[in-house]
Amino acid sequence: MNMKKTYPIVLSIAGSDSSGGAGIQADLKTFSALGVYGATAITAITAQNTQGVHAQLAITSQMVYDQIVAVVDDLHPSFVKIGMLSNTEIVIAVAEALSQYSLSIILDPVIVSSSGHRLLSVEAQDLVKKKLFPMSILITPNIPEMIALTGMPLSTYKEKENAALSLLDYGVKSILLKGGHEEEEVKRDILFSMSPFGIQSSIFSSETIPTRNIHGTGCTLSSAITAFMARGCRMEEAIVKAKEFITKAIQAGADIEIGSGIGPVNHGFNPLKMIINDVG
Repeated sequence: MNMKKTYPIVLSIAGSDSSGGAGIQADLKTFSALGVYGATAITAITAQNTQGVHAQLAITSQMVYDQIVAVVDDLHPSFVKIGMLSNTEIVIAVAEALSQYSLSIILDPVIVSSSGHRLLSVEAQDLVKKKLFPMSILITPNIPEMIALTGMPLSTYKEKENAALSLLDYGVKSILLKGGHEEEEVKRDILFSMSPFGIQSSIFSSETIPTRNIHGTGCTLSSAITAFMARGCRMEEAIVKAKEFITKAIQAGADIEIGSGIGPVNHGFNPLKMIINDVG
C-alpha cells in the first residue's frame, strides 16, 4: 500500500500588489522559496509600483469569505498569514470564515503603505483588534503600525513594552514589534508575550543594509515566519530563520534596479525544494 504524501500548506489572506513586490505576490514568492505550498484569498486589488499606491479596490466581503472557505475545506492548510484587509466588511468576513476552523494565524496588521497611502480604514483597524487579535498566535506590527494601533509613544523600551501590553490585553498570544523604521545601524525586533510570570521579551537584531530596495519586507517577514512554522519550527526559531531569510533577500536585491522608486527584495536568492510529508 502506497503511503499518501502532501506538502505543508499555508494560506495567505491579503491584497494584490500589481508591481509584484509585496502583498499576495510577496507571500507566494516567499512560500515557494521556503518549500511550502501557498494558497490565497485576495482581499483587494491595488494599482501600485515602486513609487507608491495609485489606486485600490476592495473585493466583496462575500467573495473573500468564499475564497477562505473553499481553500480551507479542501486543502486543509495548517497555518494562515493575514495581511491587508481594507475595510470593516472584509475584517468581519475573515473572522467569521476562520472562526469555523482550528488554525494557527499570523497577522501582519497592514495599515499604511510605505508611501503613506492608508490601506486599512480606521474603523476596520479597531475591529481587527477586537475580532482577529484574539484568534492570532502572533501579530507583526512595525513602529508606525504599533503607534496607529495603540496611540502610544515608542521611544523607549518601556514605552514599547507598555504598548505591547495594551495589545496583549485583546487576547493575541505574542507580538513581534519590528524595528526596521528606527534610525539605527542595528535594527532590533522585539518579541513580547505573556507568561504566568508576566510579560516576557526576546530581542532579534540585524545590521542595517544600505539599499532602497525594501518594498515588501514586512509581508515577506511575516510570510517567512508562517512558512517556517508550517515546516515545524517553534515560533522563536521561525522568527530567527525568517529574519535570516529577509536579511539575505535584501542583500541579494540591494543593487538591482526595478522601477524608479523603492524596489523589491530578491525572494529567489536560494530557493528550497518543496517539502513532501507522508500522511497516514
